[in-house]
Amino acid sequence: MAKTVEAPVKPRRMGRRSFENEQAKPNKSMDVKSAVDVVKGFKAPKFDQTVEVSMHLNIDPKQADQQIRGAVALPNGIGKAKRVVAFCQGDAIKEALAAGAVKAGGEDIVADIEKGFFDFDVAVASPDMMRVISKLGRVLGPKGLMPSPKAGTVTPKVADAVKEYSAGKVEYRNDKSGNINVGVGKMSFSAPDLSSNIEFFISTIEKLRPKATKGAFIKKITLSGTMTPGVQIEHSEDHE
Repeated sequence: MAKTVEAPVKPRRMGRRSFENEQAKPNKSMDVKSAVDVVKGFKAPKFDQTVEVSMHLNIDPKQADQQIRGAVALPNGIGKAKRVVAFCQGDAIKEALAAGAVKAGGEDIVADIEKGFFDFDVAVASPDMMRVISKLGRVLGPKGLMPSPKAGTVTPKVADAVKEYSAGKVEYRNDKSGNINVGVGKMSFSAPDLSSNIEFFISTIEKLRPKATKGAFIKKITLSGTMTPGVQIEHSEDHE
């Protein structure tokens, strides 16, 4: 007698769309292009979801020489303009505003932030302004908004930085568990454009492998939409 296979039962607190997407999720890792096709094929909400890449890295986040942080301009952008403030002085103020900064200046912006102004996504600064904004470290640091040379947000070319970040340059930084989570585009992007962005970002992180890392550097890569299940991307790398 044939054994009856019962259909999965939807948990009470899970919506139908989420349940059906979970059932459609593959149980194996796949190449980037296939993973993109699966994620784009999930049942979607009405808004244009951000497509995100999550990486689990083989690093010790407590060690300064193993922390992974920086910024990269993806080949096809991320589909979102960012609001940038620029800490600078002199002619650089006009140049930064012309490049798209929502605000540019020095002590005046510091005062605005101390009063609660946070309507921006990125802050850039010229090196000579760090002494002026150092007092904001406790406020901007926890929010990930403090300008940093390592992230490329402290630079003498302030106007260029404003242009890049306004256009959607992506900042990345590992968390306390060694994970990096980054938006690499929108669900409305074509599959080839998303794939290109993802492959470019993975390649960027691969090049940042710390010397102290033994074995595989990137342990796991997951692709997902804002409201979709994650699909694991297969990945291999050459290491000593």
